[in-house]
Amino acid sequence: MATLRDRLDHVLGVKAADSLADAFDMQTVEDLLRHYPLRYATQGQPLSEEAPEEGAHLTLVGVVTKTELRPMKNRRGRLLKVELDAGSAKPVEITFFNGDKVSYLVKQGVRAMMSGTVHWWRPDRWNLSHPSYLILPEAGESVENLTAVRGSGDLRGLAQSAKGEQGVDVSFFEREYIPVYPATAKVQSWDLLACVRQVLDQLDPIDDPLPQNLRAERELLAVSDALRLIHLPERKSDIEQARERLRFDEALALQLVLAERKHDAEGRAAKPCPPRTGGIATEFDKRLPFELTAGQQQVITEISEDLSRPHPMHRLLQGEVGSGKTIVALHAMLQVVDAGQQCALLAPTEVLAAQHYRSLRGMLGELGTAGELGAADDATKVVLMTGSMSASAKKAALLDAVTGEAGIVIGTHALIQDNVEFLDLGMVIVDEQHRFGVEQRDALRAKAAPGVSPHLLVMTATPIPRTIAMTTLGDLETSTLTELPRGRSPITTRVVPARMHPKWVDRAWERIREEVGQGRQAYVVCSRIGEEEDKPKAKGRKAKPEEEKEGPTTHAARDVYETLSAGALAGLRVGLLHGRLPSDEKDAVMRAFNDGEIDVLVCTTVVEVGVDVPNATVMVIVDADRFGVSQLHQLRGRVGRGKHPGLCLLITETSPMGTAMARLEAVAGTLDGFELSVLDLRQRREGDVLGSAQSGTARSLRLLSLLDDLEVISAAQELAREIVESDPGLARHPGLATMMRAAVDGERLEYLAKS
Repeated sequence: MATLRDRLDHVLGVKAADSLADAFDMQTVEDLLRHYPLRYATQGQPLSEEAPEEGAHLTLVGVVTKTELRPMKNRRGRLLKVELDAGSAKPVEITFFNGDKVSYLVKQGVRAMMSGTVHWWRPDRWNLSHPSYLILPEAGESVENLTAVRGSGDLRGLAQSAKGEQGVDVSFFEREYIPVYPATAKVQSWDLLACVRQVLDQLDPIDDPLPQNLRAERELLAVSDALRLIHLPERKSDIEQARERLRFDEALALQLVLAERKHDAEGRAAKPCPPRTGGIATEFDKRLPFELTAGQQQVITEISEDLSRPHPMHRLLQGEVGSGKTIVALHAMLQVVDAGQQCALLAPTEVLAAQHYRSLRGMLGELGTAGELGAADDATKVVLMTGSMSASAKKAALLDAVTGEAGIVIGTHALIQDNVEFLDLGMVIVDEQHRFGVEQRDALRAKAAPGVSPHLLVMTATPIPRTIAMTTLGDLETSTLTELPRGRSPITTRVVPARMHPKWVDRAWERIREEVGQGRQAYVVCSRIGEEEDKPKAKGRKAKPEEEKEGPTTHAARDVYETLSAGALAGLRVGLLHGRLPSDEKDAVMRAFNDGEIDVLVCTTVVEVGVDVPNATVMVIVDADRFGVSQLHQLRGRVGRGKHPGLCLLITETSPMGTAMARLEAVAGTLDGFELSVLDLRQRREGDVLGSAQSGTARSLRLLSLLDDLEVISAAQELAREIVESDPGLARHPGLATMMRAAVDGERLEYLAKS
């Protein structure tokens, strides 16, 4: 018999356990049982994907409707071309390179499960190349003499079948609902099913963490029944009821963690910073040359109230690119300075840190030049601290911070170093918070006086999925800026499908020349720098068949710079900026571009946030499909910042029918960053909302959707807060405490304690 905590090698054997650990990082029985099916193929309605991503691993169930053996062009042997009716609008095309060996099994009329890598070989056509496969019995067909076949030629499965034989028990596939799991090329969906069945056959009864009265109130299954039915359903209602129970468990585990965290945070102390009449903040307001939007005024009030309390502020400030977050943050800093404390502004890059330094100094004028000739009476000092500063400049900045001379310290990761000390750190502001790990933010917050926590304000222009998740769960107080300040010009975004319309790419470079001809400037953004990034193939490695060749490589900034300088943009002043340049060279290039001495800046994402060159009106993003939704929205926010309209062109060679193209079209179709963040959330899911990972296969949320299950989340939040309020630490609820710890391991608990 087995329990949820048992190691898989004790239950399945070393070989199967090692394969699952390598493919999915599974270690225990619970890890395997929490690897839920993606979907279920039924006898009458197999499920397929109409336009999967290039390179995606896909498992399909369907009927072979056509087969054809063809000679290979460049090698001996024959291909087997197969069409599989998997419930999609068109049959799925499948290619086997060892056609003569599989044609006697993969033939017209058979029902099969096939699992392989998606390859787009034309803009509107994709196939699976040389997949693994399993020939399935028809309903009512005898399976005594039917052989289970794997495309790899290895007939051994990862787990023993119900008959005790090594291999896949195909008789199971006679059932109505066939689970289809997230799989890999080495561990197929049917391997996972065999392992799950073996584990369920040995599983001991599970102590349910939810009290019986609560299950009855919400009409929830017992957890043991839910775990069994999610994998081995007999009817559609089994799937729905199992998901409902397991979804509520996920929501409650999350809300228990957040309720515990909220309870602990209420015991922390922070130095209150109430607004002071006649201080630097008041003087700054008087000198503003423009009127703040109603949204900015409201958010300033919200933050001001938080700063006045004896508990640390923990607030997210989110707003569109160019919505005026910086001036709101500056007003908050001045309120803290008026209270006799210091502020630290953490920026992700030196380019952005220097931009913030110049911007804040410019907005403050003589109010930010304390210690200099002509400074105002209430002035504070603004200093910059980066890793590449000269020793003398860094020493001066360190002295200003530790003596309290500097009310505002702006910097990069250099602020986190052990030798950086503050006299009285009252607030930490993190710009583009998704660019920093929690450990980095915590290291800066730890520089406050012993026994107190500094107020924390994090800012982002487009919330990434994890931020949305935490916000939706009520973890952060949120302020939102939706209005754009007067004077911002509109931005038009267009997708340039290079594979279908190569001449459109030429037109993109012409548009840059036209804008430069009218005295304006442009960016060309690439996804990588270049150099020795493309590793040579290992000796002895066989070349892939023509049908398996990978798609086009991405374009490096250095190559694009050289190509454009000598070709389409010859005669223009073209500059190059990327993260590997020496700091002084980066600053010189950025200053030259800002001063109009460079017409076109070829760069990487170092210009993603904070860079403000009002004369730049065009941005061309090369290999745009390699960027996330948030990055694309941030990048295009660099143009249209002056009196002329902005234009952003997204060049891509991705398939017009794939989800990557749909993502680009969605970005082109709206300037609403919050709408795009929801799109990002739906495509990438919520990420690991209880850990440092932003996305990936290891997720705390497997069934719960933070967009679609708000009722479940709200009910779980109300219950969790009631439980924690009456039983902090969950001493009287050991089952719930275990469930919470299962969702948040020790590493994640440490992460949460810091955040």
